[in-house]
Amino acid sequence: MSARESSLDTVQRELTAFARRARATAARMHPELSLVAYTILAHLEEQQGCRATDLAAHYLLDKSTVSRQVASLEKLGFIERRVDESDHRVQVLHLAPGGIEILAAARTRRQESIQARLAAWDPEDLERFARYLVRYNADAADHP
Repeated sequence: MSARESSLDTVQRELTAFARRARATAARMHPELSLVAYTILAHLEEQQGCRATDLAAHYLLDKSTVSRQVASLEKLGFIERRVDESDHRVQVLHLAPGGIEILAAARTRRQESIQARLAAWDPEDLERFARYLVRYNADAADHP
């Protein structure tokens, strides 16, 4: 195995461990707010609302998967549907007050967790890690 292949194998293994840990951490932080739910709420906040079909397209998910997630978040009082002012046939998903609150609390807990995990890192390593994550995600967006 070449050095590049070995490095790629390590990256794949570590990203898998990272994703597994992120899901487990999300479940511990708020049992009703899965990593997927958190991601949807954060996207709705960032976009200031969007249609369910936009969520499905953005995350490359089946519409039925998004529909189940949306129904669950709606039932919990985290999101609400509003009629699109430019097209009254369209419903746009927005954060409800409960969603704003739970998203802020989850974000705070996640930031605290990340700060604790990276507290011993020197500033240069932390900055380099942040740049690499941004670069990785930008490349991933270009090559889904």
